[in-house]
Amino acid sequence: MLHNPSEKNKLFIGLMSGTSLDGVDVVLVEFNKQQPRLLSSYCHPFPKLLKQNLLETIHVNWTGSLQDIGILNQQLGELFADASLTFIQQENIDKNLISAIGSHGQTLWHQPEGDYPFSMQLGDASLIAEKTGITTIADFRSRDISAGGQGAPLAPAFHHEFLSDSNKNRAILNIGGIANITHLPKSDSGKTIIGFDTGPGNGLIDAWIASNSNNTYDKNGDWGRSGNVLPEILEILLRDSYFALLPPKSTGKEAFNLDWLKQMLGDKLQNNNPEDIQATLTELTAISIANSIEVDCDELFICGGGIHNTYLVKRIQHHLANIKITSTEDLGIHPDWMEAMAFAWLAKQTLEGQTSNLPEVTGAKGERILGAIHKA
Repeated sequence: MLHNPSEKNKLFIGLMSGTSLDGVDVVLVEFNKQQPRLLSSYCHPFPKLLKQNLLETIHVNWTGSLQDIGILNQQLGELFADASLTFIQQENIDKNLISAIGSHGQTLWHQPEGDYPFSMQLGDASLIAEKTGITTIADFRSRDISAGGQGAPLAPAFHHEFLSDSNKNRAILNIGGIANITHLPKSDSGKTIIGFDTGPGNGLIDAWIASNSNNTYDKNGDWGRSGNVLPEILEILLRDSYFALLPPKSTGKEAFNLDWLKQMLGDKLQNNNPEDIQATLTELTAISIANSIEVDCDELFICGGGIHNTYLVKRIQHHLANIKITSTEDLGIHPDWMEAMAFAWLAKQTLEGQTSNLPEVTGAKGERILGAIHKA
C-alpha cells in the first residue's frame, strides 16, 4: 500500500477509453521524477450493452434522443468511477495520496471544423469526483478548439515532454481505433514538432471482422493475413479527401466506419471475399501511416492496441523498410498504457495551472491550460 504522505500531489490516475471500446485503461502514475513512473495499471471491462448503445449512437442514421445521450453520459461516468474504485481497491491504494484523476471521456463526436466546431466526450466528471472522492479533471479538448485548434491529438505534448531525443529524429505512433503520429525532431534540426491523426487505425479492421464473425478484433492480424490485398479497392479508399489534407488535422470514427466503407465501395464490398477486404483495410491503415512518416525519420516507436496486430506492424515495416521500428517499451513506457499516462500528465498540468497543448500540433492560437477541474 502507498502510505507516504510526502507523495501527495505527485500521484495521478489516468483514465482512457478509446475509439476501439475494448476497455477502460486505468493507470497510477508518479511524477516526482524526470520521467513519469507507472506504478500500476488495470483494464476495466466495457459492458457489452453500453458498447452497443455507443456504437449505435455514433451511427450516422441514429434516431435517438437527447435523453439517450444524457443517460449515456451518466452511465459512462459511473463506469469510469467504478473502474477507478476497482483499481484503487485491487491495488490497495490510499486515495488521499492521489492528487487527481485525469479522464479523457468517451468520444461521441469529433468535429473540429465548420461554423461551430466541437468535440464531445461523454462520462460525467462530476459523478466520477463524487463517487471516488477524488478531484477529477476532464473535457481537455474544448479549450484548444475554442482557441482555433483541432483539440487533437493531445498526446504529442506528453511525447515531447518525455520522449524526445536530442540526437535523433524520432516518431511516436499510437494505433488505436484512429491512428496518430508525433514527429519529434532532434534538437539541432530547426524543425518544429508535428502531430496529427493519420486516419483509421484498428477501427475499420475491428468493425469489419465484427460484422463478419463473432470476433471483436483481428487477433494478431491473422484474418487479414489470410487474405489478399485488393489494389483497386485500396486505391478507391485512399481517395478519401482526409488523406490529402495537410496538418493540423484530426478525425474519428464518425468519419471512418462501416457506413463510410459502404459508401466508398458500394457493391464491391460484398462482391469480394471478406478476408481480402480485411487484408485491404489493414493495408489502408499501414499505407496511410507510412505516408505520414517524414523522410528523415530515424526511428519509429509504436504504442496502442495496434502493436498487437503483428500483420499490421509487418506491413508498416514493409513500407518503411529503412526506419527502425520498435515498441515504446524500449523508451520505458509500455505501449498499452501510453495514452492513459498522457491523460494523467494532462491532469497534473491542469491542476498546476500549466499549459498542455502544442499549438504547432493542434493549430490553436496559442498555448492554453486545458481541462475542467471538478473538486472532490
